[in-house]
This record gives sequence, C-alpha cells and structure tokens, in this order.
Amino acid sequence: MASPDPRLFVTLVLDGVGIGEQPDAGRYGDVGSHTLGHVCATAHPKLPHLAALGLGCIAPLDGVPAHPAPGAQYGRLTEVSAGKDSTTGHWELAGIRLDKPFPTFPDGFPDTLIHAFIERTGCPGVLGNRADSGTAIIDALGAEHQETSWPIVYTSADSVFQVAAHVDTIPLETLYRYCQIARDALCVGPYGVGRVIARPFEGQAGNWRRISAARKDYARLPESKPLQAALSEAGVATVSVGKVADLFGHVGFEEGHKTRSNDEGIAETLRQMRRRGVSARPAFIWVNLVDFDQEYGHRNDPHGFARALEAFDRSLPEILAALPPGGRLVITADHGNDPTTPGTDHSREYVPLLYVDGRPGADLGTRATFADHAATVAAYFGVDFPVKATPFGER
Repeated sequence: MASPDPRLFVTLVLDGVGIGEQPDAGRYGDVGSHTLGHVCATAHPKLPHLAALGLGCIAPLDGVPAHPAPGAQYGRLTEVSAGKDSTTGHWELAGIRLDKPFPTFPDGFPDTLIHAFIERTGCPGVLGNRADSGTAIIDALGAEHQETSWPIVYTSADSVFQVAAHVDTIPLETLYRYCQIARDALCVGPYGVGRVIARPFEGQAGNWRRISAARKDYARLPESKPLQAALSEAGVATVSVGKVADLFGHVGFEEGHKTRSNDEGIAETLRQMRRRGVSARPAFIWVNLVDFDQEYGHRNDPHGFARALEAFDRSLPEILAALPPGGRLVITADHGNDPTTPGTDHSREYVPLLYVDGRPGADLGTRATFADHAATVAAYFGVDFPVKATPFGER
C-alpha cells in the first residue's frame, strides 16, 4: 500500500470580495468601487483572524489593522482578462486569459435566439426575456408561468442565459433538457454566453423559493487546458467545492461537491481536507464560497456581507488547523461586488491575496495577473504548466 502523500493545496475563492478599483475600472462603469473597503466602513465587521493573516496589510480597511507580523504572504491580484464575472475570474486563476469578453444582453436576447429556443425545445413559449434579478422576475412572473407552462427566460449583467421553472409545472429533467439544448445548439458563436443556468423553484405566489441544490450550470468549455486538467494528468487529485467545476464544464476536476451556502462550503472543505490527509495522492482543492456575491453583493446588503465575512473569519482557525505540514492555502476572490454602490452588477476590482506557505508574512505586491495563482499551484506540485505568470514569492 502506498504511503500517504501529504501535499495539499487549498484555494478559497470568496466570491465577489474585491479590494479596490483597478486602473481600468472606468471602462466597466466601476470607478469608486471598493467592496471590502466600503463594507468595512459601513458595517464594521470584526475580522481578527483575517487581520492576523495580513488582510489589513493589503489596503487600509476600517477596523482591520495592518498586522505587524502577518501569518500569510499578502498582496492583491490584477485581472487582465476582458470581463468581471465568475467564469472569467476563475478561468484566469486557472491560467486562461480571455481577450474578448463573454457576450451580455442587457436588453434581453434577440428574437432569433428566443424563437430557436422555442422551436428546439418544443416549449409553448417563454416569459420574461429581460435582464432582471432572479428573485424579482420569479415574483413578477411565477403565477403566469404556472398558468401557461411557459418557462421564464432571463439574463443579468453577467453573461448568462437563465431558465426558471416551477418544479410542479415543468419537471426538473425537462428544465435540464431545455438548458442542455440551449448550451449545445443555441448559446454558441455570437450568443456564446459564459453559462446557461437552470433555476428551479417551488412554493406559491408570494412565497416562491428557488431550489439552490437543484440549480444546474452549463458552462462554456474552456478553449485551452486549465490548471486543474494539467494537475490531474500529472496524478494530482483535483476536487471542486461549490460552483468551481460548473464554471469549467467540469473539465479537469475528478470530483465536484455542490454546496448551497458558505456554511456548507466550509464544512465540505474541512471534510475534504481531512480526507486528503490520509490519501496516497497529492490533492488540489478549489473552493468557491458564493454567499458574499449571491446573497449580499447583488442585493446591495453591506450588513449581510459583513456578517458573512465574520462567519468566514470564525472558520479560519479550523481550516488552518486542518492544513497539513507543508500544505498551502490561498484566500482570494474572482471579482468585486460592492454592495454600497448603485446597481447590482459585479465590479472591476483587484482581489485580495493571502498565501499561507509556512513562511513569515511578506508583501507580495500587486500581481500582474490572476494567473500567478496557476503558476504557484503548478510549481508546488512540480507540474509543467506553461503560463505567462509568476509564482507567488517571486516578483
């Protein structure tokens, strides 16, 4: 029996937790955005463990002092890909740069696409076809949807084609079939959105409830090999927690563990870390904690955002204790989502970088690309992964 291989690299993506506008924020309408800065100034979360790692050393944050001897390497990552959504951010973290953004449809989808969707799926028609909040559009159209059996099609500021349906009106398998058809045959070429998303819901008028556990994402597949595929080919176990695998169409991930909340994501992360401690294979665990973005950023709720940060902060001692000697931990984000600014869109921001590698904390500076993460993970496992990026610890 092979001896356990203790090498473990864990990446925690705090979805939407940006740390200040990038120089190109004006191109995205995001001048003045600073997710962490504004949440800290507005809601004053207590984040002692993040502060001890060095979060307050990255940028001035109310109530988060710059620690004199931080426990992590610290800095910030710059996004160079065109876009500011989760798919773009995670792809760049995996070493894939997008020079052209995924298409968005702020005025709804063109008639040609909607007519093709109706024809290919055989559904009687669609409701909505506009950019809207998922909860708002279900509140507005849920009753009509049940009366007509027409699915609700909508988008957002992100590059997404979303289909919502009540499980008693359109069965889950039918909803999934609709979305698979959209992904394979319709959302291609100029309509090639980053994700097609099935959004099932339940309940009655006035009390609709989205079923997060049954949500299903159909991602546009990456055009080149992502980090996790190179790791898997080299014998490293690759594990997704949360929506990470969905963002890559599951390319390169041997395991995917869906979660409905930050609490579930943290619990599953700890379970996977402890499981890997007795594994004969090295492992890379990539985690997305979605509540910051989904529950609070998009809903302009800085106080809820702050509570989620505090809950994550409380989990850090247990996460750090589960990291084996020689293991690595990265805490970062995929984009910003400032809940204090007008609108509910993501924001073009730097993202924080905290890198636990057993060395005393030092300033890693402003990194030139999110892809430095991919270079760092590949170097840790000794895997050849050509990427124009620099591992953390090098400048």
